[in-house]
Amino acid sequence: MAITEARVHANGLEFAYLEAGDGPLALCLHGFPDSAWTWRHLLPALADAGFRAVAPWLRGYAPTEIPADGAYQAGALAADAIALHEALGGDAQAVIVGHDWGAVATYGAAAYAPGRWRRVVAIAIPPGGGPAKFVADYDQIKRSFYVFFFQSSLADTVVPRHDLQFIEELWRDWSPGYDGREDVAHAKDALREPANLTAAVDYYRVAFDPARQYPQYADYQRAGTRPSPQPTLYLHGVNDGCMGVELSKGAEASLGPGSRVQLVERAGHFLHVERPAEVNRLIADWLTS
Repeated sequence: MAITEARVHANGLEFAYLEAGDGPLALCLHGFPDSAWTWRHLLPALADAGFRAVAPWLRGYAPTEIPADGAYQAGALAADAIALHEALGGDAQAVIVGHDWGAVATYGAAAYAPGRWRRVVAIAIPPGGGPAKFVADYDQIKRSFYVFFFQSSLADTVVPRHDLQFIEELWRDWSPGYDGREDVAHAKDALREPANLTAAVDYYRVAFDPARQYPQYADYQRAGTRPSPQPTLYLHGVNDGCMGVELSKGAEASLGPGSRVQLVERAGHFLHVERPAEVNRLIADWLTS
């Protein structure tokens, strides 16, 4: 199934996106440091399962537009997902899939507008989170060093060096043993320009700075902290070097009725590209059941 690229206006921004197939909308949201191409395995699989699978670049990630107001809070991402549902002609049969920051957006969008999404998949970021997830224990604090490093202006100098080598090292640490060169190349394309890289880092800065969070997104943001009513599949790699697998313990309590938590063996943070056949099957089976 061929993957094509297009653009659409939603929530005041022009979003670039990849798509494959026809049918109910399956919106797939990527995380950091990544791009829409992270879904290159899943999009054809969902198209074969009868969906119109769409993967946008998130706000600030090239070639999607950079928001002039610098709104990068979780609520803005959830609002984007809902606006994309409307702009792309979604209906009540639509489904949503999110990884990393995309998972954060997914939780908010699913809970704020439950009538728009029939089923939900979230990957690698447990539900009911927030900053507390990053200080859960000493080992997790070490894994989350980048979150705290990004609060410093030093990151603006270090991260771009040597053609964004910092991003390569994150992928190496987060998905041990996986050759992520293709994925890293796509991520670099999305973040190489200084304004785009600043946008991606600002996701983390805004999360810890209430003064940079806009009140119009407050309700969307609060929605992301409560369970959504849809059946949700939560996937986590056992070898995740970014968010330790122990953080998935008890995730069921923060998910809606009929939900399921599935650990994926021999997979790290980017499990959907590390073990695509297995993860595609889990997601397609969930979304079509």
